[in-house]
Amino acid sequence: MDRRDFLKGSAVAILASSLTPLSSLFSQAKAAANEPIRIGLMAPMTGVVASGGREIVDGFKLWFTQNGYSVAGCKIEILEEDDGSNPEIALQKARRLVQQYKVDMLVGNLLANTGLAVAEFVKETGTPYFIPVIAADNLTQRNRIKNVIRVAGYSASQMPRPLADYALKQGYKRVVTIAQDYTFGHEQCGGFAQYFTENGGMVLDQLWHPLNNADYGPYLSRIMGLKPDLVFSVQTGADSTRVVQQYASFGLKGRIPLYVAMNVSDQSVIRTMGDECEGLISAAQFAEGSPDKANVAFVNSYNDAYKKLPSLYAFTHYTGAMWITQALEKINADVENVDKFLNAVRTTELINTPLGPKVTLDAYGNPIYDVYIRKVVKRDDGKYWNVPITTYPRVSQFWKYDPETYMRQPSYSRSFQGYTKS
Repeated sequence: MDRRDFLKGSAVAILASSLTPLSSLFSQAKAAANEPIRIGLMAPMTGVVASGGREIVDGFKLWFTQNGYSVAGCKIEILEEDDGSNPEIALQKARRLVQQYKVDMLVGNLLANTGLAVAEFVKETGTPYFIPVIAADNLTQRNRIKNVIRVAGYSASQMPRPLADYALKQGYKRVVTIAQDYTFGHEQCGGFAQYFTENGGMVLDQLWHPLNNADYGPYLSRIMGLKPDLVFSVQTGADSTRVVQQYASFGLKGRIPLYVAMNVSDQSVIRTMGDECEGLISAAQFAEGSPDKANVAFVNSYNDAYKKLPSLYAFTHYTGAMWITQALEKINADVENVDKFLNAVRTTELINTPLGPKVTLDAYGNPIYDVYIRKVVKRDDGKYWNVPITTYPRVSQFWKYDPETYMRQPSYSRSFQGYTKS
């Protein structure tokens, strides 16, 4: 008898002997069978973004450590796999987790290409897949998959729009963008450039570089020659550190303001840096320096557990675990009923959590929440962190655009950035 047959038989027995509500039968069957809810957690523990991968695991497991690895009477078992920062490896590991270990859901990954590979796989299997970091726009837009939900995450073009609005309000009109030449860079720059140009700004040039680039001299020389009044930079991992350091060493820091994707000023980057990172401006749903009570509690608990301030990767997976837990509690951990479970996730509202006063999902599976414009400042202990300087309430992935109208335009790419180039 396999696991599901056993659980069905247990459910029938329970129904025959009691008046227990049907919604709790499967969770009771799991508990009676001592069957845990199995979560497949994938993260890049090796490769170019391995430091972020470690914090994905740390943040996710911290929530369950605090809550006894139990939800609605069912034990939680987390099975970790290294996706190697590689889509082929990610796909292999996803198959192993689903087909061999029979996990009830998949969570994680970091790079867009790994997430897209796993998303195509679960499109066929129907396995719930929760992506707190994977930001590829179309996963919750044009190519939406009903069982792929971006709990506690964001679409790539979502955050740069409030940042562009803030830049315009500071009087900046002429921008140069510099970004990694792949989907995340294209979409972040597209969100910024489209909003910026539609509201009176001008993009002087857009510079694209390969991942794991060492020398930014040619790009920075180009920026110096163009003389913009603002630079918007999009990198992840080691590229973030190199850009910020070389920007300062070229003498651009203090001369041309540097606005960045949240990844560039993330704790995983700035905790190893000095004053070259001070003053960086970004937009995110998380600011570790926020005085909000729920945020302070999370930051302190993470710092106590791991002796460092939390990164975006830790934060999104901690709050993603919180989101999944709340959904499971609503349905008494009935994960065997996938449609019910996914509906519970979609309809969950988080109130007064580290994600803000109220967070919900839109009709496409992407969060709507407050977005903070953040500034990197130095603390009294010499460490740097992101402090909110203004808030944009209830920002969706479409923000001020009509979703259907917006999705009729092409996806952001090198050739389409949402504006007509002069």
